[in-house]
Amino acid sequence: MNELLPIILSIVVGLAVIGGLIPVFLKARRSSQNYTGPRDANDPAPLEESDAHGGGTLVADRPETQAPPSDEDVEEEAELPTTPALETPLPVAGRLVRLRERLAKSNNALGKGLLALLSRDTIDEDVWEEVEETLLLADIGTDSTMELVDTLRERVKVLGVRSPEHVQAMLREELIKLIDPAMDRTLNITRHDDRPAVLMVVGVNGVGKTTTVGKLARVLVAEDKDVLLGAADTFRAAAAEQLATWGARVGVPTVKSDVDGADPASVAFEAVKAGIDAEVDVVMIDTAGRLQNKVGLMDELGKVKRVIEKQATVDEVLLVLDATTGQNGLTQAKVFSEVVNITGIVLTKLDGTAKGGIVVAIQKTLGVPVKLVGLGEGPDDLAPFDAESFVDALLA
Repeated sequence: MNELLPIILSIVVGLAVIGGLIPVFLKARRSSQNYTGPRDANDPAPLEESDAHGGGTLVADRPETQAPPSDEDVEEEAELPTTPALETPLPVAGRLVRLRERLAKSNNALGKGLLALLSRDTIDEDVWEEVEETLLLADIGTDSTMELVDTLRERVKVLGVRSPEHVQAMLREELIKLIDPAMDRTLNITRHDDRPAVLMVVGVNGVGKTTTVGKLARVLVAEDKDVLLGAADTFRAAAAEQLATWGARVGVPTVKSDVDGADPASVAFEAVKAGIDAEVDVVMIDTAGRLQNKVGLMDELGKVKRVIEKQATVDEVLLVLDATTGQNGLTQAKVFSEVVNITGIVLTKLDGTAKGGIVVAIQKTLGVPVKLVGLGEGPDDLAPFDAESFVDALLA
């Protein structure tokens, strides 16, 4: 027995050592499996959803924040590039003045042409035909052209004198009437009691929807709105990253899928859900470019809207149109209005290459107001549309 005692003690000691190491090993193994890299405490957990369409993983992309450096990190941090500061969007009020000045300086055929024609000493039928042609070339539309020409004929006849000052005042009044300043051009972006306002942005390929969403986010941030973006354009390469970049520049998070070709309706649903949970003021949904002759894609757009409405109302549907497309924009607008209830128009590229009359034609065709206009490629070159400012710029 005495001979076996050292052997028994060795076995007991060995088992004790092994038993103590097992928990340490398991803990280390679990930690290595669960580690996903450094995570900011303010970042929300990833949003996940898989559905029949292969929604994939949805993540809320927030601008990165950094904890204050410790003393020992100061020397090392001095050698690293600093994180760029958030941009401060320009105030909305100042944009209207700047856009008006830019439009006034552009090569505006509509205002200049009408002023020149109606200031002539003699206005005969040939002049009225030129007036009519000028209006039609400016994309005002046939009905609006006939209406305006008839009104101008009567006023010129009654007026008798045609000094530039009188003609400009007359044109200003009639053009403002035609554009209809009484139309409600405010954006429906007021938060509801228990959920955010939801805004969808739609339009065909190439008109700049994603850029418009990014610029509009800057407008809302400038008005102290808490905004969240939803990247439901899952078919265009890098669309989600482009939108997230726009948002990050002004501190706005973006919900997007990390799977190419994910279900757009799923992304939109999760974006609205995240907006409700985060109690933001406005959720903006960027949608894929829809060719108006692609019936299936238009149906998909209707589906996105229906899915959103399962948990919130869609308060605003903005149709983005390129002002340089002229009458083609009307065709696009009609098709979209049949699929979703368009509540407003965003008119981009309304500069010297565009025909200002398209504002009149769109509103008369759809009964929907132009709410926002863009006159450049700068991040703050988007502003609320104002009928009087627009006409004053045309006639400047």
